[in-house]
Amino acid sequence: MEIQNAARKFAEAWREKGYERGESQLFWITLLEQVFGIDHPETFITFEQQVKLDHTAFIDGYIPSTHVMIEQKSIEKDLGLPIKQSDGKFLTPFQQAKRYASELPYSQRPRWIVTCNFREFWVYDMEQPHGEPQKILLENLENEFYRLQFLVDEQNERIRREEEISLKAGELVGQLYDALYKEYINPDSESLRSLNILCVRIVFCLYAEDAGLFETKTSFEDYIKSFTPDNLRDGIIKLFQALDTPIEQRNKYDFKLKPFPYVNGGLFHNEQIEIPNFTQDIVDVIVNQCAPFDWKEISPTIFGSVFESTLNPDTRRKGGMHYTSISNIHKVIDPLFMDDLETEFKSILETGRPLSLRERDKKLHLFQQKIGSLTFLDPACGSGNFLTETFISLRRLENKVISILNKGNKVLGFDDEFIKVSINQFYGIEINDFAVTVAMTALWIAECQMLEETEQILGMNLEFLPLKSHANIVEGNALRMDWSTLGKEDPLGFLYTDKLNLYRNDDEFSDKSVASESDFKYGKHYKELNVVAKDVEEKKLITKQQKRIVYDYIMGNPPFVGQKFQTTSQKSDLEYVFGDKHKGLKMLDYVAGWYKKTTKIIRDTNTHAAFVSTNSICQGESVEDLWAPLLKEGVHIDFAYRSFRWESESEQKAQVHCVIVGFSMGKEKKERVIFDNDTIIKAKNINGYLIDAPNVIVSRRGKQISNAPDMTKGAQLIDGGGFLLNSDEEKNAFIQKYPEAEPYIYRYYNAKDFLNNAPAKYCLYLRYCPPQLLKNCKGIYDRIQAVYNYRANSEAKSTQILKATPSLFFQSQVPEYQSIVIPVVSSENRQYIPMSFMPTGNVYTNALFYIDNANLYLFGILMSKVHMAWMRTVCGRLEMRYRYSNDIVYNNFPFPTPTDEQHIQITNTAQAIIDIREKYPNSSLADLYDILTMPTDLRKAHEVNDKAVMNAYGFDMSMSENEIVAELFKIYQTITKQ
Repeated sequence: MEIQNAARKFAEAWREKGYERGESQLFWITLLEQVFGIDHPETFITFEQQVKLDHTAFIDGYIPSTHVMIEQKSIEKDLGLPIKQSDGKFLTPFQQAKRYASELPYSQRPRWIVTCNFREFWVYDMEQPHGEPQKILLENLENEFYRLQFLVDEQNERIRREEEISLKAGELVGQLYDALYKEYINPDSESLRSLNILCVRIVFCLYAEDAGLFETKTSFEDYIKSFTPDNLRDGIIKLFQALDTPIEQRNKYDFKLKPFPYVNGGLFHNEQIEIPNFTQDIVDVIVNQCAPFDWKEISPTIFGSVFESTLNPDTRRKGGMHYTSISNIHKVIDPLFMDDLETEFKSILETGRPLSLRERDKKLHLFQQKIGSLTFLDPACGSGNFLTETFISLRRLENKVISILNKGNKVLGFDDEFIKVSINQFYGIEINDFAVTVAMTALWIAECQMLEETEQILGMNLEFLPLKSHANIVEGNALRMDWSTLGKEDPLGFLYTDKLNLYRNDDEFSDKSVASESDFKYGKHYKELNVVAKDVEEKKLITKQQKRIVYDYIMGNPPFVGQKFQTTSQKSDLEYVFGDKHKGLKMLDYVAGWYKKTTKIIRDTNTHAAFVSTNSICQGESVEDLWAPLLKEGVHIDFAYRSFRWESESEQKAQVHCVIVGFSMGKEKKERVIFDNDTIIKAKNINGYLIDAPNVIVSRRGKQISNAPDMTKGAQLIDGGGFLLNSDEEKNAFIQKYPEAEPYIYRYYNAKDFLNNAPAKYCLYLRYCPPQLLKNCKGIYDRIQAVYNYRANSEAKSTQILKATPSLFFQSQVPEYQSIVIPVVSSENRQYIPMSFMPTGNVYTNALFYIDNANLYLFGILMSKVHMAWMRTVCGRLEMRYRYSNDIVYNNFPFPTPTDEQHIQITNTAQAIIDIREKYPNSSLADLYDILTMPTDLRKAHEVNDKAVMNAYGFDMSMSENEIVAELFKIYQTITKQ
């Protein structure tokens, strides 16, 4: 709110100001200092940095720590138009900045280029140098300041560097894997499992060496060099045994093993893995390729996924390394819990009343205790990147607490364990054994890195080895397991309940209420909790619940597998979770199983969950099949990201269209939030379509709710080509030979032909052809015979039955009159689905819908932004393309109740659209409705039609699509109740 207020004041102060030479520096310094809170901004940003072209030029502004280049223009300049340069060239401000960037040293080249004219900021992400810029108006800065956060977010640069290092590390692991694989004799699945474990162990040794966990920074490298390749296999086996053996139990005369401490934790526990003979090539990869690399700098979050991809034979066959970017992980964990924890931490430091240092420190201790007791589950954890990034985020937050508590070298706390956050708090389920191993290793590396940060804060050394904690990551099928008993063999006996609160008992606290707003869940503080339990019964409750876990947060990115691609076992998994009687089960994506399973776990708890999912679960029939029963059971959606591209950060970027849904069943969050591209919507309620609207479910419906005309899917011929005439030439030749057949020859359209003005095709439509003509016209009779033979000889029994009516289509849905025709599937890049008025005498395939005997008013409604907004929300999708339907989209669409004048107005605006289309007779519907090639006059005609339809609903033209759909849901609710 403070930033928002500062942004509003900044925008007001700079309204209609902006002289390039005189005010640029003041503009940027004020923005950085007053809006983004940068102390001493004059040291944060540089101005007028020289760059050598064929003449000396100057960069208007550059922020080194975040790699941002700024090209500033005066207020009257258009940022999209070329401007004459001092050398006579005409360049846009962006082109000008790119020219400067190309002359900078590589390490100084910008990640971001911002062009600005005081009225608007155009932001170019140089990771996508040919992409469109984000445009932010100064007048909107109050609500869109977050889109400029990259100016000061130094973490982005750190993450980019970590990505580069981790991907390089992944390449080295690939070289190591390939070199070792060659030496396995007749490798089978167990050999590959051993190879994966061997790679994990070697990489851990490389990391431990660089991180200072071994005696020297070259201990492992020197150990490898001390053997000939022929003897190295035995040496590696001895090393692994030593790392799993306490120092006092080792052979004290084996001095080669002295630099290596006892590791513990299970990484080196299995001594029976298959290890091949080592060769000089393998030694060269380890010593000359891997050892010189600084493994200490890898990001365990990124590297875990890259590592797993390297070890996964399926991924290696497909090529490329895939991992979930850190920024995408934070789209899940920030609104799920990190934002709240950061806010709670700040509230302790910025309380409304003065606090004594002792009182503040006690609050910080309680807060630290709280974050050290939270529990997290990823029930499809893969290589553990969600768990690892969550651990790192919590430890960094804890390090902030430790830093404040340690100011002035004070005694830190109430006990010796001043680090409360542990990887013991993290639970995962993963079906692939090698991913389980990688996930645990990534968490160990993360724990080591965070311990080093704590060491720097405290100015003291802390022992990392032997490993004292372990992640609770188990191998198995998550949809078949009981998530609440994963830790039952945990020697620490983690105990959780949502019925106990930690009370403040200190006299200095005037407030004797609970320790925090949320219920206190506990883990390693079992004794501490027993002390504060109010009575014997609560202590009994603790004991009773010892073997069950109530997680605070469940999160992750479960697998997406569409219904058509599910294996038999995956379909069986869904039946197991939902029950085989569940309506619509056969249409659900595999990821839906995790939602259903989670609701069984979180019922009667305050657990909050969030999953990345295919966007199909919030579209079309899936909303009824999945969300209708879940919402009825008491699930509420707390936050959501609407459809966006979830890109893997790999050389071969795999793009999946996803949503993120955060949900719970207990205490509801005070504020619900929808993230839609760059827009943040504060919602009263989020429904299954991820819209701020009531929990209305649009079900399949046979009739239109507003009594509009029926919409019908086109015909299915199932004729083996017997009815078809595939060109004008074939049609004309047929008519010339059999002129009596001409009345029964119709133009034939599939969706591609309809949209693209394809060469004409025709078919025989014989529904009304008299029997004597069927018999006596040889051309018709021969084609009927061909259809009969095709159907009779088909392997499908359903097709064989059709031989009884060889003169008819399988489905004879053919319009009798002028009709509106709509493609079933249409590109998501179109603002409007291309529909068209079509004359009688046409047959359409089932890839097209039609409304027979339609009128212009209906056409105007269907071609409006109101109908398109509804369609985009409730339709199904094929990838991201719109999948229109009559029973979901059209039949449920609430039509307006216009006045006579409004009815006439919409009829006129619809006619105008048709008239303008006729000005472009050689342009297809695909040409006319491509977002880049749509004619200006057609676009304007649509805008006029949109306004007329909006008026008929009583909608304001300034309403967003989300607002339009929310109102349509209300109308829909009213109509369906009636």
